[in-house]
Amino acid sequence: MVRSFKAAAVLMGLILTDAAFAQSLDPAEMAAVGQYGERAAPLTVFERDGGLRVDGRSHADARLTPLGRRRYRIEDGGELVLEPVAVRLDGTRLPRHDFGAEVEAGIRAAVRADPQALRARALAATPPVETADHLPADLVDLASLDAPIRFDIRYAGSDNFMGLPLYERPAAYMQRPAAQALARAAKVLEAQGYGLLVHDAYRPWFVTWMFWEATPPEDHMFVADPAQGSRHNRGCAVDLTLYDLETGKPVEMPSRYDEMSGRSYADFIGGTTRQRAMRATLREAMVAQGFEVYREEWWHFDYKDWRRYGIGTQTFSELATARREPSASGRR
Repeated sequence: MVRSFKAAAVLMGLILTDAAFAQSLDPAEMAAVGQYGERAAPLTVFERDGGLRVDGRSHADARLTPLGRRRYRIEDGGELVLEPVAVRLDGTRLPRHDFGAEVEAGIRAAVRADPQALRARALAATPPVETADHLPADLVDLASLDAPIRFDIRYAGSDNFMGLPLYERPAAYMQRPAAQALARAAKVLEAQGYGLLVHDAYRPWFVTWMFWEATPPEDHMFVADPAQGSRHNRGCAVDLTLYDLETGKPVEMPSRYDEMSGRSYADFIGGTTRQRAMRATLREAMVAQGFEVYREEWWHFDYKDWRRYGIGTQTFSELATARREPSASGRR
């Protein structure tokens, strides 16, 4: 059923495949999709419906018209020339940048100095005192849900912006109403040929403290202030993407997960038509089940009742022990 649904969608023009892109743009043009210049005011080259466009540096979603030899006329004025690792905008060379990777490299370099000391300080820190009444915590292991949900818990390993394991075990928990809503969203997406790939859900408060401490102030919009507590701490936030049920592979989105750059914004104009379509597919399914979009991160969704729960401090080892799981011997 999944295969026939997707085939029909392609025939009707509802899904633009990567092969369709290749027919419109050559490899060098597709490789030019990215960001150039300064991080504070980048030029974004992106693809839409088989053509290249630019946004930023006085240009607003402007179409590029080929002039030959990698030269393009910009719809709202000016000229762009594609180079292997840069572009020339009206003669000014703008180097290509992966701003997210650059921020991550800086954070990892600082954390490597003494990660154990950072963790010890976090565990010794005091969470904020909350005086409001909250609903009792009722965290559900998402692996117990009967839904097409897979897991790639990045903070249980080193494949994350910090570059080190933060959780003692790979697991994902959410408050029961949020978990049930997530299962409903997964069922809807299943009919479209996709499953949910969860990267993170409930997060102990001490990890939020580590994130804030390690992240440069200019990038604090990507991490929660531990003085206020994270939505993840309350068990109603989830970080996730889509995977293709036929191939089992994650779909491509406009940015990587946990990338600290403008590409991560939920309304980022760049990337490709298909990447933005997949982002919209995920968003529509989640919003329909009561989740709210988080502006700075396309992968982050908050269940509507997140404010009704208190800040959680239990580690994953403590949660496993409470549920009498065999893996409860993990150390922090």
